[in-house]
Amino acid sequence: MPFNVMEHQLVPEHRILSEKEGKTVLAKLGISKEQLPKIKISDPCIKILNETKGPVKEGMIVEITRTSETAGLSKAYRLIIRR
Repeated sequence: MPFNVMEHQLVPEHRILSEKEGKTVLAKLGISKEQLPKIKISDPCIKILNETKGPVKEGMIVEITRTSETAGLSKAYRLIIRR
């Protein structure tokens, strides 16, 4: 059985946003989709999401939620790209 990187304790939660959620986030941040930091579709976490949550396509937005003892909860957003 292959290793699932998403089960590692140091990997933050990744979640694909719906199109509506993505538009809401972009409006809240006041930016366009292309201005988001990028994450490759070949990233191990994105590959796992593709296998477990359905098809992941270029142009989708992923929400990354990190927890920290000092900073609390923080969310980051990435645009999925091919290369």
